[in-house]
Amino acid sequence: MHPEHIAPAVHSVAYLRWIPLLPLFGVAVHVFAGRRLSRNAVGTIACAVVGGSFLLSLRAFSELRAAGEGAVLVDYAYQWISAGSFSVSATFGFDALSAVMCMVVSGVGFLIHVYSTGYMGHDPDYARYFAYLNLFTASMLVLVLADSLPLMFVGWEGVGLCSYLLIGFWYTDPEKASAGKKAFVVNRIGDAGFILGMALLFWALAEAGMPTLRFAVVNQHAAELGGAVATAAALLLFVGATGKSAQIPLFVWLPDAMAGPTPVSALIHAATMVTAGVYMVARLHGLYEAAPDAMAVVGTIGALTAVGAASIGIAQNDIKKVLAYSTVSQLGYMFLALGVGAFAAGIFHVVTHAFFKALLFLGAGSVIHALHEEQDIRQMGGLRAKMPITSVTFLVATLAIAGIPGLSGFFSKDEILASAFAEGHYVLWGLGLFGAALTAFYMTRLLTLTFYGDYRGDDERWSKAHESPPSMTFALVVLAVLAAVGGYLGVPHALGGHNRFGAFLAPAVGHHELHLGLGTEYTLMGLSVAVAAGAMWFAWKLYRFGPLFDAVLADKLAGFYRALQSAYYVDAAYRRTVVEPIVAGSNWLWRRIDVAVIDGLVNGVASGCRAVSDSWRRWATGNAQEYALSLMVGVLALVVALAAGLMR
Repeated sequence: MHPEHIAPAVHSVAYLRWIPLLPLFGVAVHVFAGRRLSRNAVGTIACAVVGGSFLLSLRAFSELRAAGEGAVLVDYAYQWISAGSFSVSATFGFDALSAVMCMVVSGVGFLIHVYSTGYMGHDPDYARYFAYLNLFTASMLVLVLADSLPLMFVGWEGVGLCSYLLIGFWYTDPEKASAGKKAFVVNRIGDAGFILGMALLFWALAEAGMPTLRFAVVNQHAAELGGAVATAAALLLFVGATGKSAQIPLFVWLPDAMAGPTPVSALIHAATMVTAGVYMVARLHGLYEAAPDAMAVVGTIGALTAVGAASIGIAQNDIKKVLAYSTVSQLGYMFLALGVGAFAAGIFHVVTHAFFKALLFLGAGSVIHALHEEQDIRQMGGLRAKMPITSVTFLVATLAIAGIPGLSGFFSKDEILASAFAEGHYVLWGLGLFGAALTAFYMTRLLTLTFYGDYRGDDERWSKAHESPPSMTFALVVLAVLAAVGGYLGVPHALGGHNRFGAFLAPAVGHHELHLGLGTEYTLMGLSVAVAAGAMWFAWKLYRFGPLFDAVLADKLAGFYRALQSAYYVDAAYRRTVVEPIVAGSNWLWRRIDVAVIDGLVNGVASGCRAVSDSWRRWATGNAQEYALSLMVGVLALVVALAAGLMR
């Protein structure tokens, strides 16, 4: 958007560009001078630039509130693409939606950077780690500030690249390098759908005389595109979202992303990359509202992912794998909200999830740090005696994600389930309620096996176990406070609140009313709490003395339990139906086409040239008499030829 075309509700500023540029400055410092700087200097710069982005986001938020409801701040940086009537400017926009995302990304990202200074303090590639982390943050900030789909795609691909770099950070380990490549490849599949969706949208808008991909134009004119075009574009873009946000069927990369350092897991799984797809759908709410069939697909995929991933989490024994499948499940709830039209509720869950899931991952990192890289919860237990701060903050996060009243997860998850019920999506509501029960169960299992009961691991690890340093516990405490009180941003009317969060987001994503009576809303709320509390009590009874119940399940329900442990064999199915055929086909093409045909032609030409050269080389012996004889033979041949010609 060029300044002369700014609408009255839009206010021009010149500092939004610095929100992503500050972390990019940190990247430049770490790349060009990181090896010459001390560790303290590297960590200070990395944290300071992200902290600066957070402060600028707060400044922009303050100006946005002062400008009135529906206002937008824009920063026109420069003209990026100009081709005929099509042009794309590097314009950053700051409305209610991007304000929320900016503050979450930079705020939670800052805490993760601070935590990383302690967790990664002894890593030899300290500067490289923070270069990647700063680049990741900058890319995500570009994504949420972008004014158009092409600029968003720059940030979209940036976080994809950084996920590859960070997941495979310890690239000398083949398993970790493979996990990074898997994330990159799976995301490219989704990104292909994103590109096709952009192309279809541009074609349709250009046909209507609007050759642009600005979000405001897409949302305003989506209904004019025709149902089939809007549905196709929305579904193609959602393919990209299933890749970035790990939904069925492209969720398989996220559990393997645990190969990266634990703070990376927190950054990817809490507030940044995995929420990109949710943000994109909410940003294009006008397009999805014009395509109800696409919204039905979004809601259905979200509900199935929420339940499927939660059931897998029950049977995982790696502390980070449990949280990884938990992330996949919680993202399913966000898409469930978007699919039933509750866009503000979906973003509300993005915010609360950022608090409690970042806390859970950083708490898991604290445990792994204390136990010298032990990640199997069957080898833990009783750690609250050694790690009081970590155990209390982990408990807060567990209660929040389980939906216990008063904590953040209760408010956002209840709003999602109530919205699904109010819109008549009773099957989706039922799936969401069942997923809530599974969530409470597997999170209580994780909490109990890790921090309660007797220690079951190696005695040497127990003797060395200790609470994490202040640089790590500081982030845990701050996130615990946010996980406890963050939900009060959106207290519903039924509980005496005014859902200020939904009202704030309404100009950006539309207003969504819950058409439910108070009695119905209280009943749904009570049922949700009862299901969660019952599941937590059941898990506590089963696991307070250790993982004995898992052995019973493995014995009585061996096939089903193995299916849960293997994530329903989805990875194995992809390997057999996609990976292995592609590898086999590539090998056949290599042997039959590359080697036999292409190399055969090239080598055949070379062999022919060599044979001709060899035949002529026999005349080059270096013997003067032979050269004289050759000369005489040649002269004689010429004379004979001339004589024969004269005789004719």
